Amino acid sequence: MAVEAIEKVTQVEQEEKRRREAAAAENKQRLQTAQREAQKKLEQVRAQAEAENRKVLAQAEAEAAQEAQQLMAQASQACEEMKENARRRLDQAAQLIVEKVVNR
Repeated sequence: MAVEAIEKVTQVEQEEKRRREAAAAENKQRLQTAQREAQKKLEQVRAQAEAENRKVLAQAEAEAAQEAQQLMAQASQACEEMKENARRRLDQAAQLIVEKVVNR
């Protein structure tokens, strides 16, 4: 009977050892799967962030280009106004020069 009890204990211990090893292997597999899924999710999030970054950057560049174009148009208009003002005053300036030369 003692031999049977020892064999039974040994058998239970071996079964418990197999269960622990199986549980450890399963946990290791779950961990690896979770790590792969986390890495995949991280790559997806990075790709989405990069795409969003490119989108925001393109939008900012378009807005900056539009603003630059508006500023150039305003500067061009101001330049034309100054030229027109100078043309209108050209006759007056010429008349003033003639008067100064004649009155000498």
